[in-house]
Amino acid sequence: MQEAIIIKWLTLKSTIEYIGEWEALYNPNFNYTEFGTIKNMAGNNNFVLSVKNWIEATNAIGISAKAGRYGGTYAHKDIAFHFGMWISPKFQLLLVKEYQRLKLDENDRLKLEWNLQRTLAKVNYHIHTDAIKENLIPKEITKQQASFVYANEADLLNVALFGITAKEWRDNNIDKDGNIRDYATLEQLVVLSNMQSINALLIGQGLSQSDRLIQLNKVAITQMKSLTESNAMKKLK
Repeated sequence: MQEAIIIKWLTLKSTIEYIGEWEALYNPNFNYTEFGTIKNMAGNNNFVLSVKNWIEATNAIGISAKAGRYGGTYAHKDIAFHFGMWISPKFQLLLVKEYQRLKLDENDRLKLEWNLQRTLAKVNYHIHTDAIKENLIPKEITKQQASFVYANEADLLNVALFGITAKEWRDNNIDKDGNIRDYATLEQLVVLSNMQSINALLIGQGLSQSDRLIQLNKVAITQMKSLTESNAMKKLK
């Protein structure tokens, strides 16, 4: 860029305001006080500003000048675009046209990504639903579990619903705080509450622990299947 043209462009009040705003955004060491002084002087008939004067006065970084054989004036692309639009109306029109083209391309990509995300969301929903049914529905207890006498009724419920005792869960999850019930899902907590009431009734009927375990396990399986498919439960989450 020829120095005379650059000085003419840099002397304009609109240019000073533009590059000043740019520096304010990207330059933490920008001298606002000197910038204000220069902006107030811009537009006067005797006002002249060189790149060197601008840098020395404001600590600007968006534009620079180098002397010597390979010297010249260099600017950040934002500022270079501003200069280009000032010097050539055709350049400005081409730049606006290219910007519009890029925005259209971006919108097309976003639409494609949005449709893809919707499709993936639907697929993931079914995968998630199947995973819930597969992993949250209690397994039928084994004969060995049915015949085992548990230390307390809480562990009886744990085995019926989760398939393991509290100690077994802690041994398998040493990196977690709390207990097995702290990590239960909403559905599991609902079923657990129901099982506590049912277990009290079964105890009152005189059923042995092994018989109650079998009955409670069946209850857990039936209720978990129902709750994982319940729209009402989905709205609660």
